[in-house]
Amino acid sequence: MRISELRVHPAAVADPPLRSSYGRHAPYALRTIVEIKTTDGVTGISETYGGEGPMAAIEEIRSDVVGRDPFQLLSLWRSMSESATDGDRTQTMLVPGENPLDKKTRTFAAIEIACLDVIGKAVGKPVCDLLGGRARDNASFSAYLFYKHGGGGGLGQDARDDEYGECLDPRSIVRQARQMIAKYGFREIKLKGGVLPPDEEIAAIRTLREEFGTAYPLRIDPNCAWSVETSFRVGRELCEELANGGYLEDPAPGLDGMAEVRKRLLAAGIGTPLASNVAVTCVAHVPEAHRQDAVQIVLSDPHYWGGIRRLQQLSFLCEALGMGLSMHSNNHLGVSLMAMAHAAAASPRLTFACDTHYPWQTERDEVVEGGRVRFVDGCVRLPDKPGLGVSLDYDQLARLRERYEKLPYRRRDDEAEMRKHVDPNWKRVLPRW
Repeated sequence: MRISELRVHPAAVADPPLRSSYGRHAPYALRTIVEIKTTDGVTGISETYGGEGPMAAIEEIRSDVVGRDPFQLLSLWRSMSESATDGDRTQTMLVPGENPLDKKTRTFAAIEIACLDVIGKAVGKPVCDLLGGRARDNASFSAYLFYKHGGGGGLGQDARDDEYGECLDPRSIVRQARQMIAKYGFREIKLKGGVLPPDEEIAAIRTLREEFGTAYPLRIDPNCAWSVETSFRVGRELCEELANGGYLEDPAPGLDGMAEVRKRLLAAGIGTPLASNVAVTCVAHVPEAHRQDAVQIVLSDPHYWGGIRRLQQLSFLCEALGMGLSMHSNNHLGVSLMAMAHAAAASPRLTFACDTHYPWQTERDEVVEGGRVRFVDGCVRLPDKPGLGVSLDYDQLARLRERYEKLPYRRRDDEAEMRKHVDPNWKRVLPRW
């Protein structure tokens, strides 16, 4: 069996005006669907970051992919050049998918996941079972809350209903959480912070605790918007709310900043773990994060860590180092969600509920045949179907491609959206508070 064809499909997916320390989401998120066809008639699929940069990176390796045995991916990894080896490999300033230093890992991941889908279909096994079996049958996900402006995403006649409404204060955040939990059954809650002054976000977490009690672990992620001093203050004030399975994620920029926050919290008798998907984005970061005690929980992502197998390797590394493991999310469709679920099932150390943006996307944009992937009690059940367990709806895929080609968006730029809609002089400044 050989790879006979590589197809790359750009897609534009409606996205609400969600906020983070990076800025404001555009009306559409960009994604790329990858298809790998083989000489045996088996087709594998994957989903990755969208826009010109990620698609160009896939095109660069087309000649090395076509004609390859999908079982032989180590040689592909070794043949892919590192276009840049020096520089900041964190996500401190660049949004996921836009850091050129991630180019090799995220591009390889797109090919690897599609090849694992091929292999699973060829041998009649789910992807997670190709990797030694599953540590769990259900991948657990969290309610991922965002501050947001009014609007459901999309433009003009393609504008979507605003399911959650404007959410810019504690009560509206609680309302958002209630809606998500009622619809999807999530059992853990994460708030994307770094948007409003810290005292307002402290109030939101406290209100969530009052509403849901201690049965729902809480976490907050300001994406490095706080100074060390502010991070320590927030950690001290929320020590009870973030206990019992919660964590404080990327409060201050850099491993040194995180390490200082940890040091101060421990000195105050507070053991709240710190998590990161900004300061820790590759395997080389993990030992240093452990050495400094800067990060206790690594937030993985099969899409920019280099694929499902590298995420499984990260699980083993975290186990050896005594570190926790969770999973980061970006805007995504059902193909990505299933890849994340298989990665979670194949990674024993991944015991925290994964992040997911899936509730923020709509049925109208789903490219998975049969419609949206279902959550049951906040979990995605790993199917017994071979490969990823999903196939493409080609009519939907064509509609998303047509939309992409008509829109001007070719990269994610949250700063530009802030300047357009909120403040013409807005810039991302770290730390902001």
